[in-house]
Amino acid sequence: MRAGLASRIKAIEISGIRRAFEAASGEFINLGLGEPDFDTPQHIKEAAIAAIKDGFTSYTFGKGIEELREAISEKLREENGIDVTKDEIIVTSGASEALHIAIHTLVERGDEVLIPDPGFVSYANLVKLAEGAPVSVPLRKEDMTMDVNAASELISERTKAIILNSPANPTGAVLSKEDVRAFAELAEDHNLLIISDEVYEKIIYEGEHASPASFYENVVTVNAVSKTYAMTGWRLGYLAAPRSLVEEMLKIHQYIQACASSISQKAALAALTGPQDCVAAMVREFRKRRDFVVEALERLGLEFAKPKGAFYVFPEVEDEDDFVERMRRRGVIVTPGSAFGKYGKNHVRISYAASLEDLKEAFARMEDIINR
Repeated sequence: MRAGLASRIKAIEISGIRRAFEAASGEFINLGLGEPDFDTPQHIKEAAIAAIKDGFTSYTFGKGIEELREAISEKLREENGIDVTKDEIIVTSGASEALHIAIHTLVERGDEVLIPDPGFVSYANLVKLAEGAPVSVPLRKEDMTMDVNAASELISERTKAIILNSPANPTGAVLSKEDVRAFAELAEDHNLLIISDEVYEKIIYEGEHASPASFYENVVTVNAVSKTYAMTGWRLGYLAAPRSLVEEMLKIHQYIQACASSISQKAALAALTGPQDCVAAMVREFRKRRDFVVEALERLGLEFAKPKGAFYVFPEVEDEDDFVERMRRRGVIVTPGSAFGKYGKNHVRISYAASLEDLKEAFARMEDIINR
C-alpha cells in the first residue's frame, strides 16, 4: 500500500500569521501577532495554581465542568441577551476548536459558507477541510464591515451558513446592532446557520457589541477567554448553540479533544466570575495605542478604515510583498493582507498589541521606508 496525502489537505497552506510568527525570531518588533502583550491577571493564575495543588488534573465532563458552563450561561444571558442553558454549551480548546467542530458538524461536501473577505485566516480553510466551499463577501471600503446586501447577492441553493466576526480580525471593524439584526433576518429568510465569532467582544472603542443569537435562534456563538483576559496560551474557548446542534458537535469534540484542559477551565472560571477591572485597564491601554497608530498612519498618508475594536489596523499599501519585506529588513514584522483573503491584497495587518514604545519605534522605521 502506497502512502499519500489526503486530497483535502492539498488546498491548505500554512497561515500567513504563523509565517509572520516564525519570521520574527531574533531582534524584531513583532506587529504580526494577534495576542495581547499583557500578562494573565494574577487572580486567574492563582486559581490555576490552586487547581494543580488540589489535584484537579484529570479528565472532566466532555462539555466542560458544570460551574464553568453555568458561569458562561449567566454571562451570555446578562451581557449578550442570549438565553442559553449550561447544557447548550461546550467548553473547547480555544475558539479555534469551537470553529472547527461547528463547521465540521454542519458543512458537507459542496456546501457553501459565506465568509468576510478579508477575514480571519481559519474561516476559509476550515470550510475547505470540511470539503465545503468558502464564498468571499467583500467588505465595505469605508468601514471594512461585511455588507448584508453583498452577502445576500451571493446566496445560492448550496449556501449553508454565514460566518460573522465582530469586532473583526484583521480590520478592527465593528458591526452595528442594525447590521447584526439584518444578518439575522437574512439567515432566517434563507434558513441559514450563523457562526458568530465574538472573541474580541470586550475590546471595543466605538459602537457596541451585538450578538446574532439575541435576534435569531439558529446561531453558534463562539467565544474564548484568550483575548479578553490575555490567556491565549491557556487554550480555552467555548461555543453556545441550540441543544440539538450541541449534541451533534459534542461527537466531534469527544473524538478530537475529549475535554478542554482541566486547569484552564478553573482559570477561565476565575476569569469570568472574578474582578473585571483588569479588562477595562487593558482596553484603555489598547485605545491609547489605537489612537497613536491612527494618527501615525494619517501622517504617513496611508488609506485605512479607522478600527473601532480589536487591536488591528489594515492600511492599504502599493505592494504588500515589497512593503512587508522592507519592514522585515528594518526589523519590524507585519502580516500581508492577502493572508486574509483575495480582497485583502495590497494591504497589511498591523497589530498594536505591542508596547507604545515599540509602536513608536516601528512607525519611525515605517516613515523612513515610505519617505524613501
